[in-house]
Amino acid sequence: MGVVALVGTRKGLFCLWGADDRRKWRVDGPLLDGWGIYHATFDPRDGTLFAAANHLVYGPTVQRSTDGGATWTRSKKIGLPEESGLTLNATWHIEPGRPEEPETLYLGADPGVLFRSDDGGESWEVNRGLLEHPTRDRWLPGAGGMSCHSIQLDPRDGGRMYVGITAAGVFGSDDGGETWNPLNNNVVAEFLGDPHAEVGQCPHKLLLHPARPDRLWQQNHFGVYRSDDRGDSWVRLDEDGLPGGFGFPLMLDPKDPDAAFVIPETSFEYHYSPGARLAVYRTRDAGATWEAMTDGLPEQAWAAVLREASAYDAESLYFGTQSGSFFVLTDGDRWVEAVRHLPPILSIEVTRWSS
Repeated sequence: MGVVALVGTRKGLFCLWGADDRRKWRVDGPLLDGWGIYHATFDPRDGTLFAAANHLVYGPTVQRSTDGGATWTRSKKIGLPEESGLTLNATWHIEPGRPEEPETLYLGADPGVLFRSDDGGESWEVNRGLLEHPTRDRWLPGAGGMSCHSIQLDPRDGGRMYVGITAAGVFGSDDGGETWNPLNNNVVAEFLGDPHAEVGQCPHKLLLHPARPDRLWQQNHFGVYRSDDRGDSWVRLDEDGLPGGFGFPLMLDPKDPDAAFVIPETSFEYHYSPGARLAVYRTRDAGATWEAMTDGLPEQAWAAVLREASAYDAESLYFGTQSGSFFVLTDGDRWVEAVRHLPPILSIEVTRWSS
């Protein structure tokens, strides 16, 4: 047994194969050479690989493979209704549906849209509830566009789901995506005239804890937040131990709802490690306090880690930098630079494999 990491980069998709100790890794790739892989994932229901793939010439799409990446099939043309006046700029995140819906997948994209497929990714239909949301005229594209980058499905409630959109905020649905409610109470957006507006917030990553689905975490443009009531209200958590509130990635411990991990950056203007010291910050008390995890990380690094460029499983944490380094947590609290000199890393997903 071992672990395989799907690493999306600006120049294709790499498969990294690691043993159980996660110290040595074999690199295969690039697959989909020439495509920017904003996100790639395994479908745990049947093993299909999916990639949110973007190309300067061929445009945004979803690629899928049923033979481990040897061959790929492109989805039918993904587009938006002409009457919307919107253009599909990029595909961002693919989320497999629930086990009881074996052909269902979700796709987040720019400009702040969500698609659903019920035929295994062959074709996609836009979610009208978000496309035509009455607050859309108050949504603002961030520096990377107006991306729907986080899609979270409540494992206990088949109708409950959440999305995070930059810069619109967090939205929740109780009816499978037919209607959506803004869930941004107490989340600050300092760049707005009203920093506590209903929408316009800038979540960078949103995660639901699998063992405690009422608990949501988000790394926001302005801080780290936690909700214990399914997004109805949020508490800011970056006051004790973090060098600042700005950052992109977010990781959890699936066994411990009180644990979370973030990688701060200097500011929204300067996307690199505070004080030139790359560090992952951990909380074990639901965000009340934070501690730096630096063992094995370079003592001086102006590193940047993007919102999809981190992952976690029951045994470890993983993240990748824009300078092409792939780090893995081993022996409890020690980081290992397992692979270096990849193209800029955009995304990471991990799963178990057996040879």
